[in-house]
Amino acid sequence: MSNPTYVQEYNAIVAVLNLYNEGGKHAKSSIMKPAFSEQATIFGVDAEGKLTGGPIQGLFDIIDSAFRPSPEAQGAIVNIDIVGTAASARIDTNDISGFCFTDFFNLLKVEGKWTVVSKIYHTHVAP
Repeated sequence: MSNPTYVQEYNAIVAVLNLYNEGGKHAKSSIMKPAFSEQATIFGVDAEGKLTGGPIQGLFDIIDSAFRPSPEAQGAIVNIDIVGTAASARIDTNDISGFCFTDFFNLLKVEGKWTVVSKIYHTHVAP
């Protein structure tokens, strides 16, 4: 078969998302950086309810400075939705540097390769 199948696209996206998971687990942005477009953005809501974020470099800076390696971390790709050259995905992560996150990613297939163009996140706080 000469045309990629849905399974091949799905697996290619999983490979990209696994770069993100591994980079967080090892607290090394250099591992996750290839998953993201240079123009990617990251946004979330801080503890005061205000929008925070901007260029993806902000994520890389925090991973390298404030996170610690978390070999015990567990991440699950909850879903991936693909339509042509666009996709969205959700990852739930537990115990990454002491935090739990739900991340939503938007990906585009650019020049034959899936890349994350935006990430939004929710940080879970213990009651």
